[in-house]
Amino acid sequence: MKTKLITEIEQRMLKRLDNSQLIELRAVLEQVLDSFEITEAAQNKNNDDYKSLLDDFLAAKRIEGCSEKSLNYYNKTITTTLDSINKDVKHITTDDLRSYLTDYQAEKHSSKVTMDNIRRILSSFFSWLEDEDYIIKSPVRRIHKVKSSKTIKETYTDENLELMRDNCVELRDLAMIDMLASTGMRVGEMVLLNRSDIDFNERECIVVGKGDKERMVYFDARTKLHLQSYLASRTDSDPALFVSLRSPHKRLTIGAIELRLREMGRKLGISKVHPHKFRRTLATMAIDKGMPIEQLQRLLGHQRIDTTLQYAMVKQSNVKLAHRKYIG
Repeated sequence: MKTKLITEIEQRMLKRLDNSQLIELRAVLEQVLDSFEITEAAQNKNNDDYKSLLDDFLAAKRIEGCSEKSLNYYNKTITTTLDSINKDVKHITTDDLRSYLTDYQAEKHSSKVTMDNIRRILSSFFSWLEDEDYIIKSPVRRIHKVKSSKTIKETYTDENLELMRDNCVELRDLAMIDMLASTGMRVGEMVLLNRSDIDFNERECIVVGKGDKERMVYFDARTKLHLQSYLASRTDSDPALFVSLRSPHKRLTIGAIELRLREMGRKLGISKVHPHKFRRTLATMAIDKGMPIEQLQRLLGHQRIDTTLQYAMVKQSNVKLAHRKYIG
């Protein structure tokens, strides 16, 4: 109880004292309180004080450019953690968080990637509390990155892509597949596109990616022809580039595209047909054909080049040829 009291006093003096003064204060408090018996008054353990801190943290992340989807994920993850631990954020320890993460994984059977995402979000929150002088030291510092095994994720083969194209009954679906395959854009970026965003002369368009960042993407001649055919066949006035087939024609959602592609894959016997797989396929093909990684990073809209490297799987046969060319 004495340690808790001393910590509380330190927390309240964080903004008034520097590190050396805080060390001296702790020494004095330990010496003075050593001769006293201290008990904790009964109190309601449910603590809602963290909610205002969480709101401030989310506001800071919003200013940094985080999307609303990411902010909602941050909010849910942090709220669930703090409600489960049920302690004042100033008194949460590394052991509290380790116990929570262990119990969470055992209960939810979560993957290592998911657990590291939770750890990363908690680290961001507690580091912010430390930077803002709400706590002395982040309890997540001693919880290290969760190592996960790296698996080679599947990409579409040339045969897969041609099979999907050949079996498209609707012009919209053909244009949609070509757009994803040739640009490498995210499906969330594609559903936001309007007809007016497409520059057919230059075969390019501007998409709005994560953090509301704009970038230019490019499509090939085949995509141009199929897209023009699809748009010419439409009778609606909706500005969206891709709309539902039935009236009233409304802008397609991410879920609708995912469902459409999944059904197509099931009929054709192609496993794991998903919009994101087109993006990974383009990245792999680009690296395979010698596209500089920095240019691919810009094309995909990745902030960190490490993310680009995770997408692009270099074929071993090309590694062998490169060795013979440059070394052997």
